[in-house]
Amino acid sequence: MRVGVDYYPEQWDRELWETDADTMSKTGVKLIRIGEFAWQRMEPSEGVYDLDWLKDVITIFARRGIGTVLSLPTSCPPLWLYKKHPDIIRIGAVGARSGVKVHRCINSPLFREYAKKITEALAAKFGNNPAVVSWHIDNEPEAYNCTCSACREKFRGWLWDRYGSMKSINTAINGDFDDVSQIEPPEGIYSDWENPSLSLEWYRFTSDCAAEFVRDEMVLIRVVNQNVTVSTNIRPYENNPDFYKVFECLDYVTYDNFPTLKNKDDVYESRAFELDMMRGVKGGSFVVIEQLGFNENGNKMPVSPKSGMIMGYAMQAMVRGANTVFHHRWRTALNGPRMFNRGILDHGNTPNRKFFEFSDLCHCADKLNALDDTKIVSEAAIIYSCEADASFRIQPQVEGFEYIQQLKAFHKALTGFGANVDVVSPDADLSGYKLVIAPSMYVNRKTASENIYKYVINGGTLVLTARSGVRDENNCYTTEPPPTVFRELVGAEIHDYEIIGGETRTIRDFAGNEYQCSQWCDILTPLTARAYAVYDGDDMAAVTLNRYCGGVAYYLGTICDDDFYRSFVSNLLMQTGIPKLENLEKGVEVTTRTNGREDYICFFNNTKKAVEIPLPKPMYSMINDCETERLKLHPLEIEIVRK
Repeated sequence: MRVGVDYYPEQWDRELWETDADTMSKTGVKLIRIGEFAWQRMEPSEGVYDLDWLKDVITIFARRGIGTVLSLPTSCPPLWLYKKHPDIIRIGAVGARSGVKVHRCINSPLFREYAKKITEALAAKFGNNPAVVSWHIDNEPEAYNCTCSACREKFRGWLWDRYGSMKSINTAINGDFDDVSQIEPPEGIYSDWENPSLSLEWYRFTSDCAAEFVRDEMVLIRVVNQNVTVSTNIRPYENNPDFYKVFECLDYVTYDNFPTLKNKDDVYESRAFELDMMRGVKGGSFVVIEQLGFNENGNKMPVSPKSGMIMGYAMQAMVRGANTVFHHRWRTALNGPRMFNRGILDHGNTPNRKFFEFSDLCHCADKLNALDDTKIVSEAAIIYSCEADASFRIQPQVEGFEYIQQLKAFHKALTGFGANVDVVSPDADLSGYKLVIAPSMYVNRKTASENIYKYVINGGTLVLTARSGVRDENNCYTTEPPPTVFRELVGAEIHDYEIIGGETRTIRDFAGNEYQCSQWCDILTPLTARAYAVYDGDDMAAVTLNRYCGGVAYYLGTICDDDFYRSFVSNLLMQTGIPKLENLEKGVEVTTRTNGREDYICFFNNTKKAVEIPLPKPMYSMINDCETERLKLHPLEIEIVRK
């Protein structure tokens, strides 16, 4: 387990590089990431490269045993390039060109040519430098909505390559065009008045563009050194591309982890779901390339991280699959728009609480070397579909009914019982899971539905939820009764639904327990299924259970409160034989890692109060180097015991 920092040497005097390298070495920093915003410094004028300063930085840190992750600076082109070629700037929905930072259009042939040149120059200089331990492409590549001429033409070509005829294109985008040249991209992908079929195709196109750009940049590096590792970073936000595509050709996943500093009651909002999602992208360990430090308040000073957050959230990421965590950033900038992005060292340059906590983190991470050869083995999985997520945002069902929140509700319930959970793509191999939850499989893609059927036929237990299968691959409704392709699997059909938004109804399960539901209510007619829960007042089925071939399929037709998910998941764990921890304190997270010989149980107290956890037998604490029968965790503290 390694700790690194995001470092911006171009912002500081050379003398400070040596000082920072010494301090980082003594603190225990193993890696720095540099370069993502330094194109202007690397190429001060067209074709004139100044890379010796970069070599000096890499050398200074290498002498202290600190490796470098070198970022390609393509997200922030130099001002001379914008001035010479303003048409490389992407055009927004209203036809206006965007600002400067990260507002280049990756489909602009001119931009791609300049990006290629700076990448080739860096690869030639540092491609075989042993101190450069990995390469990082761009910064947070997006599936953004650019309507420049390059994007328009590329989109039309992409449609033709994908579908091969105007008839097929018109079917895909629900259009009536005579020629592909007549097709225009949506001005706003999430606009109320845009064609949802066209918008989904546009999302697919922009995701492919992001993946293509990353792949092309990777190839330029690999020409020089085929053995070096390469990645880019993702941060879940509105313009998120299909990250399964983006990372397909890359060596590992990197992720920006910015836990919110706010809390609800005594429990802090957790990033466990996002961390499990990143681990599931390539089915293994990942890197947190930016941790904390993010300023959510724009031009206002951000809330200070509470004591324990620097340590706690880094360790939380590590036990959930991150083998490296970079803190963003080492120093707080003295000028520019990021002066309020607070680093380990603030403007006054005096070590404070954050610095000493970060130092403790570095030393604590060294104790986790035993986890390096362990992995997280999960018996439960949640399916995340990038296309379903995009489709929900293109046409929201009802206010408050959010796709991602359904996944998080199940994840919260599962982890509340201490279960390991993988968040995986619809095309993932599901055969190793005892339980798979697939919320709102909204856009029916044949390969995904076949994968789900195969899983249940072979004995798996599946949960589908409201709005599954209701649209075809073109984001259009069909005349089949919902849940359309899943009707045989769930053994029920939906003959009506009620949209209730923020109002509530009551459902009653088979044991007579009552729970609140809201937003959406599918009225289910069981065919071969039986009712697991009904709506109070009319006894119409709200949740069904159906035995299909060798497995079981549940259908949850509404959005419920936390109490229902906890009860429902408890029954699912019992029926599938997945172990569960009872009486686990709310906000205490448990992750189990194994090397096949020994199990390591990781406890994280994501609350504002101290908790005590009795262990079933004495276990060895990796953090405190002693045997213990009871854990006492302070707020945001983590403990790892060997079972």
